[in-house]
Amino acid sequence: MIGTLTRIKRFFWRDINVTSPWVVHVKTGDRKGAGTDATVWVRLRDESGQWTDEIKLSSFWHNDHERGQLDSFPLLTAHIGVKFGELDKLEIWRDAFGIGDSWFLDVITVENIVTRKMYHFPAQRWIRADTHYVFNHYDTCLPQFDQHREQRQQELEEKKRMYEYVVHHPGLPAQVRKLPEDECFSDSYKWDIITHKVQFIKDRKFISLTTGSRDHWESWESLTSVYKYNMPVPQSKKDWNNDIWFGMQRLQGCNPVLIRLCTKQPANLRVDADTMVRFLGQSLQDAIDAKRIFMVDLKILENLPCAENRRVCAPIALFYLDKNRRDLLPLCIQLFQQPGKSNPVFYPSDNPYTWLLAKMWYNNADASYHQSCTHLGFTHLMMEGVAVCTHRNLSPSHPIFKLLAPHFLFLLAINTRGLAKLINPGGWVDRTTAIGCVGMFELIKRGCHVWRLDTHAVPPVEIAERGLTSPEILPNYPYRDDAIAVYKAIEAYVTSMVEYFYDLPEKIAEDEELQTWLKELVRSKGSN
Repeated sequence: MIGTLTRIKRFFWRDINVTSPWVVHVKTGDRKGAGTDATVWVRLRDESGQWTDEIKLSSFWHNDHERGQLDSFPLLTAHIGVKFGELDKLEIWRDAFGIGDSWFLDVITVENIVTRKMYHFPAQRWIRADTHYVFNHYDTCLPQFDQHREQRQQELEEKKRMYEYVVHHPGLPAQVRKLPEDECFSDSYKWDIITHKVQFIKDRKFISLTTGSRDHWESWESLTSVYKYNMPVPQSKKDWNNDIWFGMQRLQGCNPVLIRLCTKQPANLRVDADTMVRFLGQSLQDAIDAKRIFMVDLKILENLPCAENRRVCAPIALFYLDKNRRDLLPLCIQLFQQPGKSNPVFYPSDNPYTWLLAKMWYNNADASYHQSCTHLGFTHLMMEGVAVCTHRNLSPSHPIFKLLAPHFLFLLAINTRGLAKLINPGGWVDRTTAIGCVGMFELIKRGCHVWRLDTHAVPPVEIAERGLTSPEILPNYPYRDDAIAVYKAIEAYVTSMVEYFYDLPEKIAEDEELQTWLKELVRSKGSN
């Protein structure tokens, strides 16, 4: 976009001697109230300390600095001398003119069209009237080296008032008390949601008219008949009851983080020895010693309270590698933790429909854990507290803030909307899941009690803890291969950035923003 604007301006500047090779591109943020009618000025400084005169960023007969808008301003030689050197700093301010004078500045990019060099100044903050803001190139520096610390501290004090904690349910991660306007969906994102929602509602009503509305599925055909238009038939339709596919679901897809190498026979799983030999070609213990046996234990679901007195199982399941060590197959499923006559162990050799029901009950338990812990608890809610803490303690100019901020985009808005529309009494979770809201919150509470940042948030460590690092043990494990590769790429990038800014230990100790951020991250938030 900037390149296109520059080429257009180049055409008009070919024969105009008063123009300089410099262009200032101003991107206004895409958030509520971001645009301004105020007048904006800027000054630029080069590495030698030479400042330009103040430059008015305004175009004739054009409404500049509107929400989500990119505006470009060619500079004249009267603004910036021909001997102006490498740009390293700029100063920007505005007045209070107009009814809507508030302004959220996203980024300023200064371009030299002769050298084709770009200088980026990511502001990502509200610009107050009659307040001068000075930004370094890339606007990244530790607080102890910031020449404008007072401005930085004032911004953090305001952020602390905007971002306050609340614990909605005891035992759950802390969340934001009230969604700040800065965190609301952008117009483009909100429009995309509305467009998709309208289309799905239209398709759903048409499907209801053509297939009939129902509260329960009467047959396999009635279930699959709803997959039309924007809801294509899932590719797994042909394989959903296949044992190979059941095994693959532990290795890829929604919840591939529970399978682990089985190193000893579970004490509360009473398997039939002859059946084991029939499937494995050897005893269970010999197969365990050969590292062919894997397990999932969902004990965390035991005695979980559920909505409307429903029930969810807390299964233990064993899986095995075939003789070629290629396919992972289910070996047996026990649906509840305590063995006994009323809690049998199910095998693939059972009546096909009995075995199918055992797998369905297991998958329902697995889905309950995935939606509650893997997805909502350990991703959305856990990161919301981190996002709130980061906004409260790290300046937008802090390098750690810049590393984390992209991961927070719309997170608080999505969580707020989800809690209000999906995970509310009588909402989607209560109507469509076995556990309901009461079970989901209890499961998140149990999960957070055992979750560790240094284990569960570090894929190579977490996968090693489950004994699955080596492809020789479990050759076909897509989650492991992808997660470790992605993690190492992110780790290498983040490490290079952190070591650049913290090349000496004292820089960590003297970084007061980092220290208060760390202390607040681990502080108990209680219930308020």
